[in-house]
Parts: sequence; structure tokens; C-alpha cells
Amino acid sequence: MTTKKRAQEKQTIGIDIGDKYSYICVLDHDGDIKEESRVSTSMAAFSKRFSGLAPARIALETGTHSPWISRLLSTLGHEVLVGNARKLRMIYASHSKTDTLDARNLAKVARFDPNLLSPIQHRAEQGQAHLAMIRSRDTLVTTRTSLVNHVRGMVKAFGARINKCSASCFHKQAKAQLPALLKPALLPVIEMIASVNQEIKAFNQELERLSAETYPETELLRQVNGIGLITALAFVLTIEDPARFVKSRSVGPFLGLTPRKRQSGERDPNLPISKAGDTKMRSLLVQCAQYILGPFGQDCDLRRYGENIKANGGAYAKQRAVVAVARKLSVLLHHLWRSGEVYDPFFKQTRPQRQAA
Repeated sequence: MTTKKRAQEKQTIGIDIGDKYSYICVLDHDGDIKEESRVSTSMAAFSKRFSGLAPARIALETGTHSPWISRLLSTLGHEVLVGNARKLRMIYASHSKTDTLDARNLAKVARFDPNLLSPIQHRAEQGQAHLAMIRSRDTLVTTRTSLVNHVRGMVKAFGARINKCSASCFHKQAKAQLPALLKPALLPVIEMIASVNQEIKAFNQELERLSAETYPETELLRQVNGIGLITALAFVLTIEDPARFVKSRSVGPFLGLTPRKRQSGERDPNLPISKAGDTKMRSLLVQCAQYILGPFGQDCDLRRYGENIKANGGAYAKQRAVVAVARKLSVLLHHLWRSGEVYDPFFKQTRPQRQAA
């Protein structure tokens, strides 16, 4: 019996996930609608609804609740397909859109051809929890930036300025330089900045410990100048398993760092990058690329590669150079992780010598 035939003998279920209720459409072996209902979006309700069910193919979209739902349903023995919501235009752009119809369409697509869902694989629960620490730290850093900008802006409005300094010591500088009239309004904000600094420091220490004890492979990635703790750990947690990519070059498209394609006939325009995949990971790689190409970046193959792109000129040459270096960087990090090699910043120059030897 073929795999396709076995799959068609299963029930196919589409679930449109909502924050309070999720809508279900069940198709029988022949593709006819067997049931349409809803279930409370909670672990207890999903366990009760699907635990006694024969193994089925279940399709749902990516969303806030999709990680735990997909893990739960897989544990209960079902085949779970998590469709990429960005690729399901036939559902979200429909002129007749309801939760019931969305569930019905998910079930029909999953039964006809699961590949049309562009299914993704959610990371493991522990990895998701560790990545949440990086996200929380990022939120605190963003909050601190907003608070610092607020204080600086208020002080400038009174004809004064706070000296340039790092965000970590801003609260010390600002206290001594506040105009007397602004102290009642801004001292509580400055105290908040000091508190946020302490929390960021605690996150840094915990992430350093986590990196050393649980993810020692991050040391391979941190060999590259410009790659710090946060980027290395986020890369490992985002990719999870280096073996998922046969070729390191596949990491660039996975993280949305390659141009979109819209070729038709003789027309093949140059388009911006796809911006698929993890937004935060892509942002971190772009920041690292900016550092590598900046005044403090060390001379290496990556820097020379970016400088060559900038030297060619043209519109947005600097921007294209940064994105290109970020893409190369993602490939390099995956290669170092998978191979365990010592990083050679001038690999292109030394490779002919090694081959000759």
C-alpha cells in the first residue's frame, strides 16, 4: 500500500486556531465533511477532544498557540502539519473568510497536497523556553532605549543636555545633570532605567551560563569577529540541528536573506530579500554584518567581500553589501557548527596554499 493511499485512508482535520476557541473541520476517507465544530483553545480541551481519536492528519496554521498544540497532537499520535501562514494566501486573502471556512480549506489542502501548506517544524519545548530568554532580554533592551531617549528629549526641551555615555551607565550620568524642574518627572524614569540595567545584566549572566553548559557549540560560532553571545546562542536555538540542512548555503534562504523571485517570460526583475524565517535572527545577523563592515571590524574575507560590493557603487550599494555579508555569515556559522573547524578569517587566501601542500 502506497504512502499516499495510506494517508487518504486517514481522517483529515483542519483546525483554525483562535485565542478562545478553535474551529474544526473533519473530512472522512472520501474527502466529504464529516464534522464541523469548535473546541476551547486550552490543553485540557484539546487533550479531551483528540486523545481518543484514531491517528489522523491534522493541519493548522502558525500562530501564538500553534507550538504547544502541534506538540500535544503529535504526542497523541497524529500526523501534524503546521502551515506557514504567510504562504496560505488562498485562505487569508479570500473574499469569503470565516473561521469555519478557514478550517475547511486547511483540511482540503492537507488532504490534496500537504506541500501546498509550506509546512514548518516548531522547535522543541526546551529550545523555545531558552529562546524566550533572548526575546525577553531584547524587550528589556528596547524598553531601556525608549526610556533613555525619553529622558534625553525632555532635558533638551529645557535647554540642557546629558553627556554621551553607554546605556548601562546612563542613569548615573543623568541624575547629576537633570535640571531641577525636571527631577520630579524624570527621577522615577531614571530609577527604572537602573532597574532594567540590573535585569539585563542578570539575563546576560544566565545566557552565558546556558551557552557554556547546554550549548557549548556556540563557542565555535564566537570565533568569528563580530559574533557575540546573543547572536551565537540565537543561531543555535533557531537552527536547532545543523543536519537539517544538507548544504550550508540553504541557511540564507531559510532566514530570508536571499532575493525574492518573480520571473515571468523574459522578465526577471531584481527584488528585495524574501524576509522569510525568523525576523529577530535575521536582524542579529544584519547587525553583525554592519559591525564587520564598520570602523571596528577586523580585516577578513567577509569584510573584503562586502567592501567589494560597496566599491562597485550603484543605488543602495552599502545596504546590499550589509545584506550580502549577513547571508555569507549565516552560511559560515552553519559550516563552523557542522564541521567543528577552527575559523580561518582568510580562508580564501590560504586555501590555494593548503591545496598545493
